[in-house]
Amino acid sequence: MTTKTIAVTMGDPAGIGPEIIVKALSAGELNGAPAVVVGCLETLKRVMAQGKIPQVKLKEITSVAQAHFTPGTINVLDEPLADPAGLTPGKVQAQAGDLAYRCVRRAAELALAGEVQAIATAPLNKEALHSAGHLYPGHTELLAQLTDSKDYAMVLYTDRLKVIHVTTHIALRKFLDTLNQPRVETVIGMADTFLRRVGYTHPRIAVAGVNPHAGENGLFGDEEINIVGPAIKAMKARGIDAYGPCPPDTVFLQCYEGQYDMVVAMYHDQGHIPLKLLGFYDGVNITAGLPFIRTSADHGTAFDIAWTGKAKSESMAISIQLAMQLA
Repeated sequence: MTTKTIAVTMGDPAGIGPEIIVKALSAGELNGAPAVVVGCLETLKRVMAQGKIPQVKLKEITSVAQAHFTPGTINVLDEPLADPAGLTPGKVQAQAGDLAYRCVRRAAELALAGEVQAIATAPLNKEALHSAGHLYPGHTELLAQLTDSKDYAMVLYTDRLKVIHVTTHIALRKFLDTLNQPRVETVIGMADTFLRRVGYTHPRIAVAGVNPHAGENGLFGDEEINIVGPAIKAMKARGIDAYGPCPPDTVFLQCYEGQYDMVVAMYHDQGHIPLKLLGFYDGVNITAGLPFIRTSADHGTAFDIAWTGKAKSESMAISIQLAMQLA
């Protein structure tokens, strides 16, 4: 276990975030771990009062310096809801979206100030976020703006499969119109930097094609010839061990079986579908390119089971553990 301190953001309080945070921080080696929760204290109390999750002590603190980490206690930096009693579990609400935003903003401020060394985020709901006037596609773009980060990318991480994305929350038609060589080169470079940061001394990076069979030499499209291929060649010239363009229908399995260390996916679903199929419960979402480590549970708010005690906390726990390791 590390002595670094991690901030854990509540995410959407009407979702499973409060539940999986309590479960994760009250079990195994994370029980008493150096993590402070940034979220609504009253909501955590309400969720625990349901009696369906572990009963722990919630200690309110006003600064990270006040935190003391002991088993059975969770330190909370209170970020109150506008109307805690009016929060309805499992419903999209503006106040919940606003809280999710404020929790991320506060955690980012703590990380930039050096008070915490990494952030682990519980899932937020994009509709609730937008209804509160915070018009971001998700955590990645929000954190990029809060930290003034220009080059960033989403990484999905499991022990056996790691994926980094050229684009994420963008319409498929727009992706095809805006795909360009500099961005592909940047993401290949971030993949190499990220893997070295987590312990790979000679990363092997596979770059997926855009089209079926990676274009089949131009038969099914020319993006591989005009954009992806030249980007790979340019990064090879800089000493990066990059391969491709690789057929998207096989490259993720090849990485899973150990032929590569990471796959560069071109768009959201190309990378998310294989990762979530192979690692839905233990996958972690990481934002590469930020000035601090940020990990996240790789699933949504699960409004249908919010506050019922049914939510699995493995991904949240792994995201916190990984944040500590990387910090």
